[in-house]
Order: sequence, then C-alpha cells, then structure tokens
Amino acid sequence: MEEEEHHSASEAEDDGGDGGFPMAGVADFMNVDTRSASRIKHDKKLKKKAKSGGFESLGLSPSIYQAIRKKGYSVPTPIQRKTLPLILAGNDVVAMARTGSGKTAAFLIPMLEKLRAHSPKPGARALILSPTRELALQTFKFCKELGRNTDLRITVLVGGDSMETQFEQLSKNPDILIATPGRLMHHLSEVEGMSLKSVEYVVFDEADRLFEMGFAEQLRQILTQLHELRQTLLFSATLPRLLADFAKAGLKDPLTVRLDTETKISPDLKLAFFTMRKEEKLACLVHLLREVVSSEQQTVVFVSTKHHVEFLFEVLKSEGIDLAVVYGAMDQTARKINVAKFRARKTMILLVTDVAARGIDIPLLDNVVNFDFPAKPKLFVHRVGRAARAGRTGTAYSFLTSDELPYLLDLHLFLSKPVRPAPTEEDIVSSPGLLSETEEAVSRGETVYGRFPQLVLDTTMERVRESIDQSTDILALQKACSNAYRLYSKTRPTPSPESCKRVKTLAKEGLHLLFRKKAGTADAAAAFAERLKNFKPKQTVLEAEGEAAKAKKRKTPLADSVDVMKRKREVHDRFVKPRENAQNSLRESVQQLSSNETDECSMPPKKKSRNGGEGLKIISNNFRDEEFYINSIPSNRHSELGLAVDASDGFGKNRLDTEVLDLVPEDDSGVQKQKATYHWDKRSKKYIKLNRGEKITASGKIKTESGAKVNAGNRNLYKKWAERSHMKVSKFSNENDDDEKTDGRKRKGGFDRKNGSGRNKRMKQIPNAGARRELKGVEEVRKKRQESKNKSTKKGGFANNRGKGKGGPVGRAKGKGSKRR
Repeated sequence: MEEEEHHSASEAEDDGGDGGFPMAGVADFMNVDTRSASRIKHDKKLKKKAKSGGFESLGLSPSIYQAIRKKGYSVPTPIQRKTLPLILAGNDVVAMARTGSGKTAAFLIPMLEKLRAHSPKPGARALILSPTRELALQTFKFCKELGRNTDLRITVLVGGDSMETQFEQLSKNPDILIATPGRLMHHLSEVEGMSLKSVEYVVFDEADRLFEMGFAEQLRQILTQLHELRQTLLFSATLPRLLADFAKAGLKDPLTVRLDTETKISPDLKLAFFTMRKEEKLACLVHLLREVVSSEQQTVVFVSTKHHVEFLFEVLKSEGIDLAVVYGAMDQTARKINVAKFRARKTMILLVTDVAARGIDIPLLDNVVNFDFPAKPKLFVHRVGRAARAGRTGTAYSFLTSDELPYLLDLHLFLSKPVRPAPTEEDIVSSPGLLSETEEAVSRGETVYGRFPQLVLDTTMERVRESIDQSTDILALQKACSNAYRLYSKTRPTPSPESCKRVKTLAKEGLHLLFRKKAGTADAAAAFAERLKNFKPKQTVLEAEGEAAKAKKRKTPLADSVDVMKRKREVHDRFVKPRENAQNSLRESVQQLSSNETDECSMPPKKKSRNGGEGLKIISNNFRDEEFYINSIPSNRHSELGLAVDASDGFGKNRLDTEVLDLVPEDDSGVQKQKATYHWDKRSKKYIKLNRGEKITASGKIKTESGAKVNAGNRNLYKKWAERSHMKVSKFSNENDDDEKTDGRKRKGGFDRKNGSGRNKRMKQIPNAGARRELKGVEEVRKKRQESKNKSTKKGGFANNRGKGKGGPVGRAKGKGSKRR
C-alpha cells in the first residue's frame, strides 16, 4: 500500500508539469491540492480498494503482492478472506472449503510472507505434507510461481524420484519442504543428522486423506521430530466439525473455518446418474465417450482398481479411443508423462484411480465419469470437484448397478438433496404431464436417475464383446479385473441400513432425461416393449408342446406330463395366491395410512367457535419446546458422518460406540472389541492400548502414498552418495546440542561468556528445551557401542590385549622407550 501511494504521488508530480518544488511549497502553504481530477479519482479508488478486503489490506510485502497480481488474483476468495488474517497472526487454523476454492494459496501466501528470504542457517523452516505425489508436485509448482520474486529455496520429496537427486536438493539447504509422508520418513532414516526441529510452519494438505491412507504411524513419528512452538495448519475440502481424529496433529487452540457446508459441490456442476447391469458398464462407457461427450471436452474417468485401468485402456484403445492412464503403482516418470500429455490436450480422456481424486489440477476439465460409484460421499465430492472450477461449468456422469443404489441414497443424504427415479414409458403414456413435472423438479435442484436406451446398449455390447474375444491379452486382463472387483466389493465400506431398506421401496426407473430428447415420441412403442418384458406365460414350454401333441392326439411322454403339471400347479396355487393377496393388501393399507397421515398434517382439526360456527385451531400433541430441546441424534448427522475420517463402515455406525468405555465387557462382542483395542508388544512383553484409529503395521516398513510398503532402515544410500559426490546435507544445530558442547565450560568457569545469561532465560521459556535428543541414527549407535567396547578393553588390561597395543606390556615398553628417546 505504501508503494502504491508513493507511486501515485510521483505520478502526480509528473502530471504537475511546471510545478516543481516552489509550486509544491506554495500549494502546501495555501492548502491547495495541485493534483488533477483524474489523479484524485485514481487515488480515491486505490484507497477504497485497499479498504474493501483485497490483498492490499493484508499488508503483504511487495515481492509477494506482485507475484499474486501477476497470477491474476485481485480479490481473495472466501476461504482466503477468512483464513489469511488468522494465519498471519500466528494461530493454528483448521480450514474446510470445497475443491477449487483457493485453499492452496490460503496457506502458501502466509508461509511466503513469514519466511520472505532465504536463511543461511541449516534446516528447513516450513513443511507441507501431501497425500499423493501429484498434489505435492502441483503445490510445488504453485509455490514457485508465488515465490518467484524471493530467493527462497523450495524442494519437493515424493516417491518414485531418485534419492540421489533429492539428496543434492537437500544439500542446498532448502527453506520449504513439500513432501509425502513415506518419502520424508525415508529421508529422515537415511540422512544422518537430518532434523525437523527448525520447522516453524507445518501444513497438512488434504488432512483427512493423510490420516485415512494409513499414514498415522508416519505422521506420529514426523510430529515427534518437529518443534513444539510450530504453527500447524489443516486444510481439506472435507473436514468434520469434531477434531478428535486430528488430535495427533499437535494443534494448540486451533481456530476452525468451515465454508461450503451447505453446498459441498459447485452449483455450476450438473449431475447425471445412470442405472445399468454390471455387464453393461463397458458398453455404456463406450457410448458415453463417443456419442454424449464432445470430442473437444476433457474428461477424467475414475475406476476402482489399477486392474480396471489396464483392462479399460486396452478395450478403449481397440475401439479407437485415445486416452492416458494414471494409477498409484505406476512408475513416476510414466505418471508425469501421462499427466503432461493430458494437460497439453494431446489426449482428451484420462483414466485414473482415486489417486487423482485429489491432486491433478486441470482448470479446463469439463467432465468427470464415475465408472465405479464411490462408497464414501466425500470421495464423490473430491472426484466431481475436479470439474466446474474457477467459474466454469461441468458435468459429472455416474454409473450405478443394483448393489450401488444404496450409496446413491447415502450421497444425497450427505448433500441434503432429494432424489427420484425417471418416469417409465408406461407412466408417461398414462399421465402426459409427468414428464414436464420431472423436468421442473430437475430445474429446482432434485436429482433424477435413469437408464440407457436398450437398443443402443445391445449394438455396442455386441461390438465390444467381439473385440474382447479376439484378443487373448484382453481376456486375461478381464479375468484379473473381475477378481479385483470381487475383492474391492468385499473391502469397500457398507452403506447404511436405512438406505438399503429404502432401495427396496423405490419405483422402477425409466429412460434418463438426457436420452429422452433423442428418443423422440416413441413412448407408446417403448411402453409396449416394457410390458412384453414383464409378461409371464401361464404354461411352460414343455406344457405348451404337450398341449399341442395332445390336441393332435399323439401319444408322447409330453402329452402325458401335461396333466401332472396341472395338478402340481393347483397344489402350489393354494399357498402362493393367498400370500400374494396378503402382500398386496398390506401394501395398499400402508399407502392409505401414509396418505391419511399427510392429510391430517396438512388439514388442522376443526373446532366450534363461540358464535356456533366452525373455526380452525391447530392442536399440537408435542409438548417439548423446540428452542431448548436437544435431540440425541443431531440434525446434521449424515453430513458429519460423511466427513468423518474413520467413517469406513458407512452411516450405520453407532456414534456412542466410540464414547463408551467398557472396563468389564458383558458379552462376546464386548470381549472381541476389547481385544481389538490392545496389542501385544513383543519387545516390552506386555499389552499396549491403542488409541482410536491406530493400527499396528509391520516393523521396519513404511507405507508409501501408493499403498506399498518399503524398508525404512538405513541402506547407506546417503553415505555412498556423499562419498561419490563429495557433498553433504547440512545438519541443523539445535540449542540442545550447544548445551552439551558448552556444558564442560560452564562447569569449569561457572559462567558462559559466549552465550551469556540471556540465552538461559530463553531456554527456560521453551518447554523441554533442556531434554536430550533421544533419536539416534545408525552411525551414532555404532559410535556409542565402539566407545563402550574401548572402555571395556581398557578395564581388561593385560588379559584382554595379551601384549598388543598400548594396554599390554609390549606397548608400554615401546611407550617408555619412545619417551626416553
């Protein structure tokens, strides 16, 4: 702001023309403003803009502010407007806003403002943890763009890249580390003396995903190495209100900012849900990518496993559809090539697993396709959040099988949106106004799901089946894909029991509104075809042939079996028909009861007035005061359970299970639950109680962001690299190490002149500052053992050395002789 005022003042002097210093002095003496009218208007506009909540009002340094303006940002987004002042003030912040709302800039701008310039002291000062490699690389690129006017050094540590290259980057003493937990832990175990005590600013990007992916053990180890006086930030598009799941992150009085809790997805995003059989999914995808989606629009297709990626890639390639693929176990170089190919628009379709649900930032993405419907509502939010960003429109297409319909109901409970099936052809023929009513419901925000045209699916399925049968490689991939999906369906979270019950009561869906416009006015023919599907003949094929043979008076075994089948059907009808009649009457009574309840609720009871007439008065049977009543089940239960980190079992989990402490279990289930909360530690020979969400992994292994487990031990990679390159990573000099070095001087002299008494005061202010560092590397342990071994040999004397070295008689004789000489 000061720079802008100075700039405007210098321009005002230039506009003055023949003013100069004497004229300026006269103007100041006479209190006359010599600026032109346009300059006055421009200065007022700048002042107004500074007060209106722009980036100018935050008091940022000129280098950071110029980089923000060069990126094209003029006004902060709502999440930036809420969080930037809190973070700049030094508070721990937990922030939630929907995908594409500017959360990355919300924590990068304060970080760059606090660091400002490169520090010659060894050790990184800021750490950003990301769950996936793509998200870490995207954050690295954005951080370089915002810090282009500074001399800050930024390093990204992700799996798949060369360790030697990352050692070289660490040797340059970076100020900012952007890393995935697995690779960061690998460096901490490999590089001798590497410490995170110098880190002052820690960011958990997509925090819920970090804790969900099994990184809890790694995060706990990383947090033990951080300084206690750090500033911690948690950012994600889906964060629960209760922060019990993130208690291990070391937050201190955090301030929570939660935006977009009502509209969790962008209002510019259109949703389309299609029902189908499992065998029809592939044909639906081919038809959607060829006929529905434009060839000029970029589309991301999400599948459940990497085997689906390999199988669909081969099938779509045989159909003449060019696409790129990305999945977790893929080589890092290949991942970068495929993502760069898609970003450069050389291919318009990207086939990915959920590794790309958070991280691949493509601003011009138009469509998202959910080939396998996500089991968690917040995973759906992250998937479809890739489209309709930064004011653009987009569409999300989702495929649904019969076993995935409960997840659709769970999703709409989470989104607080109504859902209904598309009307069938018979309903449209019987009531012509039903179609327009459904279109009005869609315009109001309701979700309507329907099916694909059967004629289109039949032709596409036949062509795809022929291309699969002709290739042995695709047949092998199809078998692996079916096995992977079977395992995936067993391990995915279960839907809520309420949604499973509601699915059974849903009406049959008709053709989706997206295809009804192309279908034209053939509703009568389609309705007749649907009635043919539901037709059930009274006779079997064998009975029909027997009747024909009997009519022609032929003596065949089929003619004799007709009478037997008739008698058998008569016996069965005695039991089947009464049950069907009872079910129909029960269904009619339930419908009548529900209609009566709605009528009673809509029409209040009548009561005679004083004049003898009938007046209306509402009589309430509920005596509770809604203003002070606290319900045992909160109104936002489905929304918060969908955001929870440990909601792996869907909505069916009892929220009191985690709050009840059973000291003595009463039944078998309680005994099993108590066993699950304790772990037998082989080293300490005792049971260890596990906190909520903790899991025990194999010792000596680190779980990477792709789910693979690698050795965490020191493999001397750093030592070999240092010997070969003659470079080293500078060690962070902790104040505790200085205490150990100067402890002898303090005991002898009584006062440390170098550090003085002021440093002792600072050490008293920092909690646990005098504690010794317990983390030791392999080299430190080896040196400690060697020292203890040397002490034991010195104590042994003649017996241990047997005349060799300084401890034996030969050594002593040599020593005496050398002294005499």
